[in-house]
Amino acid sequence: MPSFDIVSRVNYAELDNAINNTHKAVAARFDFRGVTVEITLDRKEKKLKFVTDDATKMKGLREMFETAAHKRGISVATFDWAEPEPGLAGKLKCEVKLHDGLEQDLSKKMVKIIKDSKLKVQASIQGEELRVTGKQIDDLQAVMKMLNASGLGVPLQFVNLKS
Repeated sequence: MPSFDIVSRVNYAELDNAINNTHKAVAARFDFRGVTVEITLDRKEKKLKFVTDDATKMKGLREMFETAAHKRGISVATFDWAEPEPGLAGKLKCEVKLHDGLEQDLSKKMVKIIKDSKLKVQASIQGEELRVTGKQIDDLQAVMKMLNASGLGVPLQFVNLKS
C-alpha cells in the first residue's frame, strides 16, 4: 500500500552555512562597522539568539539572515521571531524559535484537514511525523498539494514515498 511521511525538519548544516554567510555580509557592510553582532544557535533548545546594538541594526541583521537562509534552501517559515528586547549594556536581543518537527496540535490539525477532504487515505501521527497511506498514489499526491496550499505556517517536507 503506497504511503509517505510528512515532516518539518531543519537542515542544521545549511543553517550553520546561513549563519556564517550572515557574518560575512555583516563584515562587508559599512553601516555595521564597529557594531556588536552575535548570532548563536542552540540545537538542543532549537533556538537562535541575535544580539546587536539597536532596532535598525536588528532589522538589517534579520533581513541579511533571512536572505542567506533562503539562498541555502531554508524556508523563512521555519523561523518564529520574537519581539526584540533590551539586553545587557544597552544591546538589543531577539530569540528565534525554529520549527523543527511537527507539534501535536499541528499534526491533529493536518489529520483533520486530510479527513475533511474525503480522499481515500488514512493519516496517523507517529511522534513528530505524520504517515499518510492510501490505495492510489494520485490520492497521496492530492494530499501533498492540499497541505501545501492550506497555509499551515510551517515548511513541510514529504519523505519516504513508497508505492
